[in-house]
Amino acid sequence: MNKINQIDALATIRRGADELLIESELKLKLALGRPLRIKAGFDPTAPDLHLGHTVLLNKMRQLQELGHHALFLIGDFTGMIGDPTGKNTTRPPLTREQVVANAQSYREQVFKVLDPEKTEIVFNSTWMDKFSAVDLIRLAATHTVAQMLERDDFSKRYKNSQPIAIHEFIYPLVQGYDSVALKADLELGGTDQKFNLLMGRELQRHFGQPAQCILTMPLLEGLDGVNKMSKSLGNYIGVTDAPQDMFGKLMSISDVLMWRYLELLSFRSLSEIAAWRIEVEGGRNPRDIKVLLAQEIVERFHSRRDAVAALEEFEARFRKGVLPDDMPEVAVASVDGCLLVPQLLKLAGLVDGTSEAMRMIAQGAVKLDGERVNDKGDTVAAGRVVVAQVGKRKFARITVL
Repeated sequence: MNKINQIDALATIRRGADELLIESELKLKLALGRPLRIKAGFDPTAPDLHLGHTVLLNKMRQLQELGHHALFLIGDFTGMIGDPTGKNTTRPPLTREQVVANAQSYREQVFKVLDPEKTEIVFNSTWMDKFSAVDLIRLAATHTVAQMLERDDFSKRYKNSQPIAIHEFIYPLVQGYDSVALKADLELGGTDQKFNLLMGRELQRHFGQPAQCILTMPLLEGLDGVNKMSKSLGNYIGVTDAPQDMFGKLMSISDVLMWRYLELLSFRSLSEIAAWRIEVEGGRNPRDIKVLLAQEIVERFHSRRDAVAALEEFEARFRKGVLPDDMPEVAVASVDGCLLVPQLLKLAGLVDGTSEAMRMIAQGAVKLDGERVNDKGDTVAAGRVVVAQVGKRKFARITVL
C-alpha cells in the first residue's frame, strides 16, 4: 500500500470512529501490504440485529473494500457467560439452545452488510469448548482482581456493594483470548467495550503475538435521540423490519439526529454529506435529506423497489399537504415505560385534557404515524418517536422518554 493510499485508508478507517489505538502501530500493519485480520465480536443475546449493530458492520464493510479480511465472531460461548457491559447488575446468561437459535439469525442477517466473499464467520466455542479447567485457570492467572476492577461497571458495582459474580471476570478474559485464537490485527467494538478490547492486546502479548490495534465506534442513539439503540427500550430499527416500517422510523428521527445517522450508517461520502449540510443551512428542507437516508437504508436491507414503494406510501400518508413544515417537536416522560395515548396527547399539548383526547379518539380524529387510533387504551412505549395528529390542523412529533 503506497503512502497516498495509506492516507486515504486511514481517513476511511477513522470516519465516524471514536478512538483508534494505536495509530502508529496500525500504519506499520498497513505498510506490510497484506490483508489485515479484522475482528468484531457479537454475542447472540437477541435473535435480530438492529441498525446500532450495523455501525460496526459498516466499518467492517469499509475495511473489506480496502482489501482486508473480516472475522465476524459469534460469541456462542461468551453469550452463555453474559457480559454486563453498561449494566449495574449481572446479566443472566443464555442457554445453549437460545444461543444456537440467535446465532443462526445473525448468520442470515450479517450478509445484508458484509461481503460474503471476504467474510469468515467464526464461533468462539470452537476453541473455548476445548479448554480444560486447567487452561481456564491459567488464563485467569494472567490478571489480578485489581486489574478487573479497573473496568468501569465493575468498579461502580464494587463501590456500591453490589454483587459481582466470579464468572463475570471470565468474560473479558475469554473475549481477549478470542483475539489470540484468531491472530487478530485490528478489533472493532463499541466505546463500552474498550476494556475488553485492551484485554485482547494484553493477552496477545502474553502469548507471544503482535498486539492488535483497536478501533472503537460510537454507540448509536435510538429513535429517541437520547438512549443507546436497544430492543429492550423499543427505540430501535431492526434490519429485518418491513420496508415501510423502516422508512417511517427513519423519517421520524429529529433533524439533528439525522446527521449522526448519516455519518454512522450511510455509505455516502463525507464530502457529499458536508454539501448537504451547507444546503440545509441555506434553506433546503432537511426532510429531503432524511428521505435520501431512508431510501438508502431500505434499499440496503431490502431492495430498490421496496425503497421506492416505501417512499410512495409515506408520501401518500404524510407528504401530500398533510404535515406542516413547522410541526413542533416535543418530548414527554413515560410512566412505567409507556404512555396511554390520551396522556400522550395531553402532555404534548395537542388537547386540553384526557377527556378531550378520548372524545377525539372516539370520533376517529386521532392518528399516530398516519394510522387512526381506535382504542383509548392504546399505549406508546418509551423510546418511540411518533407523529401525532389531532383533527386536521394539530400535529406534533413526540419523543416518549
